[in-house]
Amino acid sequence: MVAWSSGYIGARLASETSSFLQVLLWRFLVVTVLLLPFVLHYLRRLSLFELGYQALVGALAMFGFLVLGVAAIDLGVPAGTAALIAASQPLMTAALAGPVLGDRVSARQWLGIALGLLGIAVAVGGAFGTAPLEGYLLSLLSTFSLVLATLIVKARPLATPLLPALGLQSAMTALLLLPIALVEGVGSDWHEPGFLWAVIWFVVFSTLGGYGFYWLCLRRSSATRVSSLIYLTPPVTMLWAWALFGQPVGVAALIGLLFCSVAVVLAKDRGDAEGVFRKA
Repeated sequence: MVAWSSGYIGARLASETSSFLQVLLWRFLVVTVLLLPFVLHYLRRLSLFELGYQALVGALAMFGFLVLGVAAIDLGVPAGTAALIAASQPLMTAALAGPVLGDRVSARQWLGIALGLLGIAVAVGGAFGTAPLEGYLLSLLSTFSLVLATLIVKARPLATPLLPALGLQSAMTALLLLPIALVEGVGSDWHEPGFLWAVIWFVVFSTLGGYGFYWLCLRRSSATRVSSLIYLTPPVTMLWAWALFGQPVGVAALIGLLFCSVAVVLAKDRGDAEGVFRKA
């Protein structure tokens, strides 16, 4: 959760540069280059289906989720609020887990998901900031994009090693970002200290750390269980935002975050957790 929540802080850092799209482009270009040796090593075993699969996952989980999410923050949605909106992911995932994956979501898990949404409502309250409505709609669409990617990965899991998979997904995302970023002039702002810091933050914490651990958790647990952990993102994000930007954390937010913490415990599937423990 520390690594995953860092993405919202990276979005805030990117929004303070002259072009957040260029930050995202260089983020995935750097990750692609770093992971290229792992991709090349796996290339001879890579099928066309697997290549298309990883490209689709990258387009949804990285391009769709991040471009829409960062665009929302760029429109003025606070980092903590964006994290709270994204915390609706467990409800979307649980609602689709049955018909798509055939997973059974227990009454205890539904209670946890409902409590988490209540926590979101309490924490957000009326403090939506001054961002326009489309900013919040973009946050919701970015969340749904990640939900689709999560369901695809669980519905048709592949044996692709983690690092080659991340490399292929990052390459696809960079390819999709390139024509958009070209309009603004790729590389025109790379010398800015803030630009470089945002790229480094995204590469280390949010991509290798955040996505790496997210896919690893999905391989070891259910989609509903992993998505329920997203409820822990808001408190960690708010702590990040408080420590780095001095954004205050109100009483309503703290109460809501308490609800979210309890929700994660309730949404935890005991049988699934024991299976993961045995695998470990």
